[in-house]
Amino acid sequence: MKQISLLCIPLAGMLLTGTLAATEAQPPVPGGASSVSVGIRYYDKRIYYVEDAPIFVLVTLTNRGPATYRFKLADERAWSVDFDVRTVSNRVLEPAELLVRKRTESRQIFFREVVVESGESFSFVEDLRDYAALNQSGAFVVQARIYPELYRSPGVQPLESNRLSLNLRPPLLPGPDGIPLEMDQETNAILVREKLPPDETIRYILTARQKEQWEKFFLYLDLDVMISRDGSRQRQWLAESEEGRRRMLARYRQDLQSSVVDGDIATIPMTFEIERTTYGAEEGTVVVLEKFKTGDYIERKRYTYYLHRKDDIWTVIDYSVVNLGTE
Repeated sequence: MKQISLLCIPLAGMLLTGTLAATEAQPPVPGGASSVSVGIRYYDKRIYYVEDAPIFVLVTLTNRGPATYRFKLADERAWSVDFDVRTVSNRVLEPAELLVRKRTESRQIFFREVVVESGESFSFVEDLRDYAALNQSGAFVVQARIYPELYRSPGVQPLESNRLSLNLRPPLLPGPDGIPLEMDQETNAILVREKLPPDETIRYILTARQKEQWEKFFLYLDLDVMISRDGSRQRQWLAESEEGRRRMLARYRQDLQSSVVDGDIATIPMTFEIERTTYGAEEGTVVVLEKFKTGDYIERKRYTYYLHRKDDIWTVIDYSVVNLGTE
């Protein structure tokens, strides 16, 4: 019998909102909690590939009733959350190896009680790959289940969410530099790094950001180096395994896209002008005057991008920003 202990610690990665995050219709909730609905949506909707980056799903519980709703949320989410993933022919996918290992270990289960007041929502993000063995391409249907009294508690039915469709493409082809080739979402063609000079590299990145083309924006960013700009992340990076680093990169990319970290580089410029470019055999800098629309004002900022050349490809490894005021 597993021992259950109560550990009251702050929950990381949680979102508390007053509105429903899921965009799809919610089904009735079993177990007598008809006033509580569970919704899921993709946290970062994009093209998904087999054995690629994490597939983040935003899970939201919304209390539509007049009374306060309480449920137990385990620190190890595998004891509070499950995902049913099946093919369009209704064949259920096998659980992820990590999930099986977590649920078969003899260990204490630490949890805390979460309170959702009337009219409020409680959200958190989970990686779908932690729950299902997504090792084949194809079309799938995803549904989340929340266990208010922890996984497989006797006599307690889970809360079920809406269903999402998931399309997994075959694995990305490795490029000549070993980096997987991205797909251009406009043309569905493979994106390949070209031998652009430093100023054209920056022009490509900024133009992609203006058009909100994330796959092109990230093409010339050396995330392996940029993630180490922060001391704590650098220490974690050095201590991680290859798999751990892959997950760190995926999360860092997501945080960049959400402006959680390094928000300056991801901000969309209204206009930009390349002022100066200097470079040698391996290192280069590009200075750009960028303007941003902020309410009734236009902010002016001078960006300095630092680039490194490897195999004749220039990529951004760092940047700095100077505020020049408004106009």
